[in-house]
Amino acid sequence: MSGADRGRLFLENAAKAAAGAHSVSNTGDLLSALGRIVAIDSPVYCPGVTPIERAAAALFPNRVSDYAVATVTVEEVFGAIAETGTLVCSSEGGRAVQAGLLPAHHVAIVRRDRIFDTLNDFFASVAGAPPTNVTLVTGPSRTADIELTLAIGVHGPERLDIIVV
Repeated sequence: MSGADRGRLFLENAAKAAAGAHSVSNTGDLLSALGRIVAIDSPVYCPGVTPIERAAAALFPNRVSDYAVATVTVEEVFGAIAETGTLVCSSEGGRAVQAGLLPAHHVAIVRRDRIFDTLNDFFASVAGAPPTNVTLVTGPSRTADIELTLAIGVHGPERLDIIVV
């Protein structure tokens, strides 16, 4: 599968799982998309570890250093799985994978070259040195009780936006 097809399939499957799915071609477009997705006055946790995160962090005047007090996390994630529309969040580089799970809104930035066709392809790519912790996220948090009453956002973010760059 070509990179463009992989990215398209990932975004289609992420949207089917109720995630906001966005595609941009450069950093300027990324910043514009973030400006539309995240309310400017929101307390935002953005680790600022990668060049993409550092560019994004400059947008948010109410940036917080602790994801526990943030209402939004904006972060670059390890990768994604096209077949299922799943994000791959990793503890690589000392990242806190729970940063994308605790705030009510998670904005995940995925580099197009880090989208894998299948889960097997992802695991094959890290077989030599897998991250200590990997969290797979497909859509916003949802759970149902024994009566099949669906609840959104109980065990994680109630809103998920994904930007492929």
